[in-house]
Amino acid sequence: MRSRLIIALLIASFFVMLLPVSAQTREPASASYEWLPVIREKFDNPIFLTNAGDGSGRIFVVEQAGYIWIVKDGVVNKEPFLDISEQLPDEVFRGGYTERGLLGLAFHPNYKTNGQFFITYTRRDSLNILARYHVSAADPDRADPASEQIVLQYQHPEMNHNGGMLAFGHDSYLYMGVGDGGGYQGDPDGNAQNKASLLGKILRIDVNSDPYSIPADNPFVNESGARPEIWVLGLRNPWRFSFDRATGDLYIGDVGWAQHEEVDVLPAGVGGVNFGWNSFEATHLLDGRTDPGGVTMPVTEYEHTDGACSITGGYVYHGPGAPTLRGVYVFGDYCNGRVWALFRNEAGEWQTKRLMDTGLQISSFGEDEQGGLYLVTYKGYIYRLREL
Repeated sequence: MRSRLIIALLIASFFVMLLPVSAQTREPASASYEWLPVIREKFDNPIFLTNAGDGSGRIFVVEQAGYIWIVKDGVVNKEPFLDISEQLPDEVFRGGYTERGLLGLAFHPNYKTNGQFFITYTRRDSLNILARYHVSAADPDRADPASEQIVLQYQHPEMNHNGGMLAFGHDSYLYMGVGDGGGYQGDPDGNAQNKASLLGKILRIDVNSDPYSIPADNPFVNESGARPEIWVLGLRNPWRFSFDRATGDLYIGDVGWAQHEEVDVLPAGVGGVNFGWNSFEATHLLDGRTDPGGVTMPVTEYEHTDGACSITGGYVYHGPGAPTLRGVYVFGDYCNGRVWALFRNEAGEWQTKRLMDTGLQISSFGEDEQGGLYLVTYKGYIYRLREL
């Protein structure tokens, strides 16, 4: 009898291990956290931070004005890893807020051996560009500026909602966030619902071909008139999205319009989903709009109160510095600097918990190779999450 019980417990434990990490998440225990400054230098409008996944321990900071900087052990290299400033529109350098410039960076999963990385930026001719680069053969801390290869380009009608987020999924395909085309009238051309347009989508492509190919299991490959690159649609401006490094689940922070911000979550490998914009803002059907049907609602939303105005998507935490947050999605708001935790309760329902009010202008979050979580402020400073 005892042996049967032991066997049953072992089997049960095995199936629990097979569950996605997000399904096992519980409300984080009460704890105090802080964002600790880790880099003394002030950057010029930084909008992203990431790592190369090559075992070097370096982090890479992206400045909107066209520079990528390497940080080693808290010290910024004297020369940039890459400088594309001459290719960017003039308004990026005039001060004030703009949504154009150098917007995204992702290193190939095999970067350590092939030296490839990818960036997104807006060019002077108003084309939005996805480009491939190689690291210099002579210096691992410098990219080869002559190695640029245009992978994908498309016309963007307005100056805002350029998206630009890049990330490789667990399937080794490259995912790219594209805004709805901008303007301030709620996507008047209906780009986000138009499968013939790349705008208002997250794209999924195979960059191991020249310049790229379409994965055979992309959801609209066989649909006449649809762009086969599309993975999901109905997004306004997916400024920052990420993959849970443990499960491969996709978390999207989609910037709202007049009243609501949202977080959308998809299990690994699930595409073809419509998130509802421009009929819905979060879970709310807009006046005069028609429900397109089959809309997947966000797992959480928040209103434009207390100075909130624009979600900055984050990461599911798996780092060493804040153990009570492991498996919890951490995100924030660009305007009021508030930071939340997103998790499932005992009943499997999504809930949020307010972690802290930073007072910072959060342009992005980022991860190092160990899963440590960083906060990037548009004012120029970088912080790392720590549990007190």
